[in-house]
Amino acid sequence: MKKQVIGIDFDGTCVTNDYPAVGKDIGAVPVLHKLVDAGHKLILITNRADEPLKDAKAWFRKNGIPLYGVNSNPSQARWSKSPKIYANYYIDDTAIGCPLITNSLLSHKPYVDWERLEILLKEKGL
Repeated sequence: MKKQVIGIDFDGTCVTNDYPAVGKDIGAVPVLHKLVDAGHKLILITNRADEPLKDAKAWFRKNGIPLYGVNSNPSQARWSKSPKIYANYYIDDTAIGCPLITNSLLSHKPYVDWERLEILLKEKGL
């Protein structure tokens, strides 16, 4: 399969929703490693700014997950002036159809179910 650009949210997607703090582990790291190891590029798409954004980027560095971009697609300026960040796929806990878990012991808000999401990614050939 052609290598894809994947836009990925942070809070509620990579970790539990504990903004402005970095949330708890929800199982994203191994799946994100598989995507990167397969040659796909990840763009962090988040509303975080300033220190909270630095914390999110540090989470990716600490977990050895390289980012292709942060709130921008580095190659997009060559072919578009649109402010919308282009990606082939988007992973976001607020996306309709994104599989979620509700576990009040871990978080007061639902967050991405990475086991189910990994199945969906495989169905897409990712």
